Amino acid sequence: MTVVGLGLMGRALAAAFLRAGHSTTVWNRTSAKADALVAQGARPAPTIGDALRASPLTIICLTDYQAMRELLDVDGLALDGTLLINLTSGDSAQARETARWAGQRGARYLDGAIMAIPSAIGTPDAVILHSGPEAELEAHRPILEALGTVSHLGEDHGLASLYDVAGLAMMWSVLNAWLQGTAMLRTAGVDAATFAPFAQQIAAGVATWLPGYATQIDSGSFPAEVSALETDARAMAHLIEESEALGVNAELPRLIKTMADRAIAAGHGAEQYPVLIEEFTKP
Repeated sequence: MTVVGLGLMGRALAAAFLRAGHSTTVWNRTSAKADALVAQGARPAPTIGDALRASPLTIICLTDYQAMRELLDVDGLALDGTLLINLTSGDSAQARETARWAGQRGARYLDGAIMAIPSAIGTPDAVILHSGPEAELEAHRPILEALGTVSHLGEDHGLASLYDVAGLAMMWSVLNAWLQGTAMLRTAGVDAATFAPFAQQIAAGVATWLPGYATQIDSGSFPAEVSALETDARAMAHLIEESEALGVNAELPRLIKTMADRAIAAGHGAEQYPVLIEEFTKP
């Protein structure tokens, strides 16, 4: 296979293929970035055209979709018969447009997203999301599994990018909540390391609620089996008051309470917390 783009992640991808025994061609604008991989057995391609011709399967890992298009959208560069797997970060609209663009040039296309840091590539902890034709993924799964845990999300090319940003929303929300709590506890001399295990326990407990809450969202019914939103809103007020009294930034809990207040004003105060999906889905 061919790997195009040898930043930290691209080099990790190529190295994982080499460790798994796959013949791997590499290309990067700055050719020196390929030196360590060549020493491990990779074949350097002198041009991007040579890189694409070296294999029917090309993995793209660049800075963004524009960089990919600028690299490949040049006269005389043949894409016919090539399977492009784009692991470049972007949004779902870009993914769908790039799939159309690739198809117009005779290429097959899978979009993807890497849910891992470079050092995890090649281990089961590295989750690689793919969207697009499932048959293409399955035909190349034995090769792609050298990178980590391979997941196919659906035929819609935009799904990998959507899952990627949805996952980032989860990550930052968990981290921001932990930072809020850490900032509050520091005022009492409790350090972050002491709070972290308790915070981890809370986060893990909340995660167990998600399947049941998902059922409520999908059914559009939000009975207050645990707590009513108006009760949660009172607790949010306590969090804001405590933060302000301690001199800790209260912007984040204030934002969430504003959304809860709108839902309560719309008549949802007696329903359970997932009813806030109505606020999150508004422009």
